[in-house]
Amino acid sequence: MTKAVYDVVIIGGGPGGLSAALYAARGRLKTLVIEEKTQMGGQCATTSELENYPGIIDTGSGLSNKFYEHAKKFGAQFLKDRVIGFTIDTDGFHKNIQLKNNGEVIAKSIIIATGTKPRIIGIPGEEEFKGRGVSYCATCDADFYEDLDVVVVGSGNTAVEESVFLTKVVNQVNLVVIHEEGKLDADKIAQEQAFANPKINFIWNSTIAAIEGDELVESVQLKNIKTGELTKLETPGVFMFVGTVPQTDWLKGKFPLNQWGYINVDEKQETEVAGVFAVGDVCDKFLRQVVTATGDGATAAVAALQYIEQEEYWQEHVLGADKPVLAVFWSPLQAESTALMPEIEAFAQDHDFKIVPVDASRNKRLAERYQIRELPTIVGLTKGKENIRLTQPQKSNFEELL
Repeated sequence: MTKAVYDVVIIGGGPGGLSAALYAARGRLKTLVIEEKTQMGGQCATTSELENYPGIIDTGSGLSNKFYEHAKKFGAQFLKDRVIGFTIDTDGFHKNIQLKNNGEVIAKSIIIATGTKPRIIGIPGEEEFKGRGVSYCATCDADFYEDLDVVVVGSGNTAVEESVFLTKVVNQVNLVVIHEEGKLDADKIAQEQAFANPKINFIWNSTIAAIEGDELVESVQLKNIKTGELTKLETPGVFMFVGTVPQTDWLKGKFPLNQWGYINVDEKQETEVAGVFAVGDVCDKFLRQVVTATGDGATAAVAALQYIEQEEYWQEHVLGADKPVLAVFWSPLQAESTALMPEIEAFAQDHDFKIVPVDASRNKRLAERYQIRELPTIVGLTKGKENIRLTQPQKSNFEELL
């Protein structure tokens, strides 16, 4: 059975992945989005109110559905499954993507958009009561605690914004903050909303030492970080918002990650592996927001299109050529390059050589593959194998050298 071959396979259906799917599919690329959850949108889909996406005020799930429908309109395909790994084919171009349930698909390019997941503190009771009183999603679980008192742990935007959302449903939110009184890590608007909300009770200079209960959560042990004093606070629900970690466990040991597990990318969202891109929160970046993820997705999709066009041309016209090829790495901005090109073209025509100009300033990936350090450089290839290299040849002697 022939395996499906896609131009672009996007791993993850959050804002970055869906934006990439829209741009790729609209660019007439055969596009597949693989998402292991039924609901598209990643963490965006679990956000109660999204107030900082330009031009749209909506719930996170509402905006995520719009992203999904928009990508689907242009022909993007979707598959519910989990990617467990991928390998690069011997041609250096095709990527074999292994799935948990549906075998394998082949891609010419990959966009990793797996995002992040909530950080697990690891305190006693956290794991035991997950889903039974311990939650990482206010939008998902708020209704379970209608008119009850709950605990929220954290001080960043997510913790503060979700605390405000919870007050629409619960009786009181006890927000446990590790900092001094009045200090939060959220932005100014979020802080003002929280401080003005009478249903939020701030517990400063504190952390949770343990989560306790029988079948369900019944209380937490609060620890004052200054005095070390432990106090018991009864509650049926604990919401943990203490940061996130990248979802790259499936890549560890097989793919370049930085020390925190994030993926480094260049200005085109390309990783250290040619033809593999990464977008959104999974990248090592300054700002992790829906709006920046969508920008990443658009950039990666256009870069993937360019990569595929360049690679397919190289595979067909250079590596698969039936006669010798002169690959001329040059730059139209360099005087030596522009002066040499007409001479090389004339020589190639007279001696039945095929010439392939490569603008090294635009195709840095290909220049790096052939370790081009100076321009112009001529690389002679026969059936894809290099047999001559001339660095900065002069017009007077390059014909003799060739």
